[in-house]
Amino acid sequence: MLKQDGYAQYQNAKIMTASPAELTLMLYEGAIKFGNIAILAMENNNPARAHEHIVKIENILQNFRDTLDKKYPVWEEFEKIYVYLLRRCHECNVAKDPAIMEEILTHIRAMRDNWKEVMKSAAADKENPAAQSRVAGGQGNKSGYSAGGTGA
Repeated sequence: MLKQDGYAQYQNAKIMTASPAELTLMLYEGAIKFGNIAILAMENNNPARAHEHIVKIENILQNFRDTLDKKYPVWEEFEKIYVYLLRRCHECNVAKDPAIMEEILTHIRAMRDNWKEVMKSAAADKENPAAQSRVAGGQGNKSGYSAGGTGA
């Protein structure tokens, strides 16, 4: 029990000290983890556990969607992506089909990888504080969304 408490404290500290960009990355990583757990649950004929983790992914995607910064034109494209992924999550949850979740995870992994590149580029662009602020800030995001309005 003591080890678990220590780990929980570590995780909490990690989240509380993370930049908004790092929080966004953590959300992508969390969605991928929950998707993998959902696939295992479906393969092990545990629909309740699969449902629980699919809903967690939906909550992350909905947060990304809710916090899109509409002052950047690209927000509309990300809106379409999030709507599509949310629909696929719903379909996966109804059908309990691991193949649908694999498709969803393919998209989320690509978005995560792109986000890592955005973070890397902004960190390297020391001459442009505006670029860094687009990665470091977000529009009213309670869980750290930021990308200058891209959502990824």
